[in-house]
Amino acid sequence: MTEQKRTGRRKQRHLKRWVRLTLFGLFLAAAAAFAANLVVTEEAPEDVMKQIIEPEKEPVRTSITISAAGDFTLGTDETFTYAGSFPDEVERSGLAHFTKGLDGIFENDDVSTVNLETTLTEATEKAVKKFRFKGDPAYTQILNDAGIESVNLANNHIFDYLEQGYEDTKANLKSANIGYFGYDDQYVTEVKGVKVGALGYEGWEDTAEIRAQVETDIDRLREEGMSIIVVHFHWGVERSYVPEESQRTLAQFTVDAGADLVVGHHPHVVQGIEEYNGKFIVYSLGNFMFGGNRNPADKDTYVFQQTFHLEEGKLTDKKDLNVVPFSISSRTDRNDYQPTRLTGSEKERVMDKIIDVSDQIEESDWVQYMNSEPSS
Repeated sequence: MTEQKRTGRRKQRHLKRWVRLTLFGLFLAAAAAFAANLVVTEEAPEDVMKQIIEPEKEPVRTSITISAAGDFTLGTDETFTYAGSFPDEVERSGLAHFTKGLDGIFENDDVSTVNLETTLTEATEKAVKKFRFKGDPAYTQILNDAGIESVNLANNHIFDYLEQGYEDTKANLKSANIGYFGYDDQYVTEVKGVKVGALGYEGWEDTAEIRAQVETDIDRLREEGMSIIVVHFHWGVERSYVPEESQRTLAQFTVDAGADLVVGHHPHVVQGIEEYNGKFIVYSLGNFMFGGNRNPADKDTYVFQQTFHLEEGKLTDKKDLNVVPFSISSRTDRNDYQPTRLTGSEKERVMDKIIDVSDQIEESDWVQYMNSEPSS
């Protein structure tokens, strides 16, 4: 055999050996990768496996509609013994009369807050002042019939029958399962898993003392897990359609302190709505079911509704409003204490009025958030 042939055979053997080694190496690498994959799969955390197997879930979204209305004076001054007074209307028409014109507005929301500007008591000792409002404790049925969950007590008539009248009012509200708030009392409720709180104050002046109280109370409610906080103020000048500067500065401070909605009452007429730092301030809702006057010259009022939108329990920036014009009476010649939802040209007139008084504060940009579908 020639040297050339021997050399050729050695080359073939080397080539075959190299091929075998390469194929063996590839086999070992594939086997190692397969084994590693099994180990990772078996030892992967459960949450990782769920992400692999389960599609991503949609976030939990919740909406809460809160209504606010003005003065509920369920009763009158005892010296008003004339025909057509609030107690006289009760005798002639019954308690069901007073809620016939509401069109279910408070029954179809999630939380209702109004200003109770009277005592519900049988006390007889009165404060020394011009008007002292009092109603029969049985009048709490009107609030139940209306679908109202809570009332503000921080106002200038809740002590008309002194401390006894005040404590009686709270006891009678509690017996009727009506929540109340104001001064040192807070109203807290949970709806659809969302905690809502309400606070109430007399806000005649913007002082360091009231600011400190507001800030402390809001912080306390946040610590207790409130997702939405509504603050009521009894303030302003009677029959004035434009808020005072102190109302604005106190309201804006309250928003900065953490309130999600600020509403006011006392002037007995409507004042405007302002958007401030993404929140709404309703300066005066006017009268609503008002037994303090048998025929007010201005019977216009409204219910302010805001639907709050939450995602995974946190408030979003979505804004959704419903401003609903009402008259405090179902008739124009006198006050029959039956708030009536307005329609047609009267609804448009009162809505234009609310926009106009809002423009006297600042331009009414809030109308862009109005819900096109009215609540029923």
